[in-house]
Amino acid sequence: MANGLDEMTGPVNEQGRDVNVIQKQIPVKVGVGSTIFQVILWVLGIIPGVIFLFMKINAAKYLRQLEQKIQKDASTIDNYLEQRVVILQNAAKLLDKAIDLDKDTFSKIAAYRSGTNTNADAARNDAQQNIDKLFGQISVAFENYPDLKAHNEIETCLQQNSYLQKEITSARELYNDTVYRWNADIQAWPTKMIVAAKNGYTTRIPFSASAEVKQAARGTFF
Repeated sequence: MANGLDEMTGPVNEQGRDVNVIQKQIPVKVGVGSTIFQVILWVLGIIPGVIFLFMKINAAKYLRQLEQKIQKDASTIDNYLEQRVVILQNAAKLLDKAIDLDKDTFSKIAAYRSGTNTNADAARNDAQQNIDKLFGQISVAFENYPDLKAHNEIETCLQQNSYLQKEITSARELYNDTVYRWNADIQAWPTKMIVAAKNGYTTRIPFSASAEVKQAARGTFF
C-alpha cells in the first residue's frame, strides 16, 4: 500500500500558502442532550445532582478567574502599545513631518482596558495595525532623509521602539496562550461547556500580525 502523503511526488503548492487569523467569535451552544444529561443525574438521586451542581459552580468560578487573567494579559499589551504610540509620535515630531496617528487611538486603548469595548479582541488588532502603519511612514521618512539616523534623540526613539516591540511580542504570546486555554475550556463538555453556554460565552480572537508586518517579513534584509 502506498503512503497516503508522499513528500517525494507531491502534489506541491509552488506558490506557498499564507494563513490568517479568523476574526470571528463563536458562541458556545449545547443541545438537548446536555439538558437530558442533567435531568438524568437528578433522577438517579439527589447526590449525583448536587455533585454536578457544585461542579458547575466551580466551573463558573474558574471561567470568571480565567476571564480576569485574559483582561490582565490584554492590559499588559495595551500598556506597551500606548508607550509605543508615544515613542513613535515623538519620532514623528523630531522628523518634523506631517505624520498623523488616528486621534482616537488613545481613547480606544483606554476603552479596551476599561472593558467598555465589547469587540476589544478584534479592535485591539486594529490598533496594532494602525501603529504599524505609523512606524512604516516613519521608516519611509528615514529612507528619504538618511542623515537623520545619526540624530541622537531619533536613535533613542528607535531603540525604545525596538525594545517595546519585543515586549509586545512576548505579551502577545502570553495573551494568546491564555486565549487558547479559554477557547479550549469553554468547549470542555459537560461542566464547563454547559456553564459557558448558559452565560453566553464565546471564543476569543488571538492576536495576529498586521498586513504591514507580513509584507515587511517578505522583504529582503541582507
